[in-house]
Amino acid sequence: MTSSQPVANRLSNQEENRKIRYAIVGLGWFAQVAAMPSFPSAENSEIVALVSDDPTKQKELSQKYGIRHTYSYDQYEDCLTSGEVDAVYIALPNHLHCEYTVRAANQGVHVLCEKPMATSVAEGEQMIEACRRNGVKLMIAYRLHLDPANMRAVEVAQSGQIGEPRFFNSVFSQQVTGDNTRLLRETGGGTLEDIGIYCINAARYLFQAEPTEVFAVAANNGEERFREVDEMTSVILRFPQQRLANFIVSFGASKVSTYRIVGTQGDLRLDPAYPWQGELTHYLTVNGETQTQTFEPHSQLAAEFTYFSNCILQDEGLEPSGVEGLNDIRIIEALHQSIQEGKPVALDQMAHAQHPNPELITVRPPNSETPEPVHAASPGDS
Repeated sequence: MTSSQPVANRLSNQEENRKIRYAIVGLGWFAQVAAMPSFPSAENSEIVALVSDDPTKQKELSQKYGIRHTYSYDQYEDCLTSGEVDAVYIALPNHLHCEYTVRAANQGVHVLCEKPMATSVAEGEQMIEACRRNGVKLMIAYRLHLDPANMRAVEVAQSGQIGEPRFFNSVFSQQVTGDNTRLLRETGGGTLEDIGIYCINAARYLFQAEPTEVFAVAANNGEERFREVDEMTSVILRFPQQRLANFIVSFGASKVSTYRIVGTQGDLRLDPAYPWQGELTHYLTVNGETQTQTFEPHSQLAAEFTYFSNCILQDEGLEPSGVEGLNDIRIIEALHQSIQEGKPVALDQMAHAQHPNPELITVRPPNSETPEPVHAASPGDS
């Protein structure tokens, strides 16, 4: 070799223009309206394959996005071993996350998996171990860990602007209709799993800590759509330093998405807080005076793909990892135990997760369109 440039730098330069090639596994509503349209803004990422059992989805979406390879679920192994795919984005119902993650890992394919990562702690541990054993990266799709509004909220909460953070409160509700997978127990549906996880995760990143005790109650108005999962759930989480978080999540109420972190000298409210598109707004009140800051729309999914692809290309550690996802599953399991037993449940000390911070902020232009989905219905008022 005649070049004096370090080997690491030469490899980095060779990879500079490379794109991570994704297979989209599961072509439901969110994959179609949020994930797939985001790829034009993710400059280091591209879709090269689709995995679905719906031939209409395969045909129309492959034509729309210029995708050459389509596979059925029975052909998933063919997709993984084709040599055409570097990573999978798993947007399947929750009960399939573990199987499809482990199968990808066993073929040396990196995994970006939607949340919740699994339907049990045992499944989550299996996913983490499979990815570790095969030397592939596992990221759980907590898109708000890269979002400016939410990460600046972490900065405010930790900066002393509102004094010492004392409690967190959130409401996240929507109408979910029909036999959506969110309403089916066998597919891992439920208010805690689908939307409660956002509130749990937000409390954890705003406090930069893990809860020590949980308590929950559930309510059900008896409608047929809630025959398998509860209509709504109310939760209290106890954190170190005697801090509390509480939230209500519902599949049978008007659309609300907000949280507030209250400190000894002020508070910060995000309204809305959790959407995947549109403006998010801060209302910061200190000593009775309120300042408003609006964060412009950007493609949260493009940011997510860009970040994950960069971690693969540069072989860097990432956050949110499987440990982050597993901690939320531990909390959700404890909350279900609390509902069943009607009493608080103490949490064992959880594995250390690297809590997100403003250094992770990644912004990409908003998607140019929100397409009409093919053979896929929205959950309701989303």
